[in-house]
Amino acid sequence: MQQQPDVPEISPTELKSRLDEGDVPILLDVREPFEAAIADLPEHGQHRIPTGDLPGRIGDLDPGEEVVVYCRSGSRSAWAVELLMHHGFDRVYNLQGGVLGWRSDVDPSLRSY
Repeated sequence: MQQQPDVPEISPTELKSRLDEGDVPILLDVREPFEAAIADLPEHGQHRIPTGDLPGRIGDLDPGEEVVVYCRSGSRSAWAVELLMHHGFDRVYNLQGGVLGWRSDVDPSLRSY
């Protein structure tokens, strides 16, 4: 799951600004369920589809919506962004650094794991 340079990204601070302004894209958490219990972004009705389940659940998402995908550090979500792009999603972004990037740039109170 090596991140490719052509994966569109959004920075944690840019996403935080958008969320604060009420401009909320679809947030897709591709981590395992136990990871959300450790640390997560603020609740905005995230879709939670683990990476291994995503190929069979792409139909749960609307390709016409803007989607920001995240995981712990950004690798799994970069793979997920590529998969979604391959399936016709043209407004899909990887959260730079994932939850760890969010912790580093936005909310240092989150637990690191």
